[in-house]
Amino acid sequence: MMPTATEIEELRARLPRAFSPSPQERLRRVLVWGGAAALTVYCLYRFGFFAWNFIDGILKFGSVVVAQLFPPTGWEQLPMFLRVMGETLAMAFLGTVLGAVVAFPLAFLASKNMMPFRPLQFGTRRFADLLRAFDYLIWALIFVRAIGLGPMAGIMAIAIVEVGTFVKLYSEAIENLDRKQMDGVRAAGGNRLQIIRYGVLPQVLPMMVSNTLYMFEHNTRSASILGIVGAGGIGFLLADRLRAYELQEACLIIIMVVLTVYAIDFLSKKLRERIIGDGHRPQVADDLPQFAEPKAK
Repeated sequence: MMPTATEIEELRARLPRAFSPSPQERLRRVLVWGGAAALTVYCLYRFGFFAWNFIDGILKFGSVVVAQLFPPTGWEQLPMFLRVMGETLAMAFLGTVLGAVVAFPLAFLASKNMMPFRPLQFGTRRFADLLRAFDYLIWALIFVRAIGLGPMAGIMAIAIVEVGTFVKLYSEAIENLDRKQMDGVRAAGGNRLQIIRYGVLPQVLPMMVSNTLYMFEHNTRSASILGIVGAGGIGFLLADRLRAYELQEACLIIIMVVLTVYAIDFLSKKLRERIIGDGHRPQVADDLPQFAEPKAK
């Protein structure tokens, strides 16, 4: 029988030490939090956060840099900026789609509950870790060297990183699914492909689509930077304006990028809510075909 709140309060008043941390636990907490605080302060000091040059630079940021950015100019070039922004969106979209398509089958190989052959499952996971270990800019530099300047290098850079990212996200979604639907399809006589189609996909597809939409929003920001290394998109114009100290035109480009990311975030949020936010999950029994009866042993 669970004690009531009144009985707990009486016990707390009679035995206060039983409801409080021991001296050893208190000392451990003080040492952990004190050590973390001391390490943080040391790192800030070591990297010059308390130096006058850094403080003076922060003070000048508002009065010099921000003052040179506003008001934004270059409105007469807005059609060209919009066209290149569309190229950036296309880079992010194609890179995300290619990464998702390649990662989808690999995710089943990387899932412990789908791949019983452990060396293959372990190798697929480590291969995905290798792909996402390098940043988009590193892959973009490699592909610019390999296939030349232009958006194709940016698309391939995004796709390569997203293969590693999606394999991790998709495989974790597969590993966390409810096995009851899989067991139900297996008991009805379904083969392995039918188990995946009717027992796995209805559970994991909403989460996969949600992750894909989020990464598309993330890749739009990344694609805006890849142009700095020659991989096409709005980043090339932004880097060009910054190098020429045309900060007011650069400000207009930055505003366009921010508004584009806001719009994609809003639209992807609405799509995610329609997919996984309404509380409806596809039921296997609604569209479950009549499998062949399992043969008696």
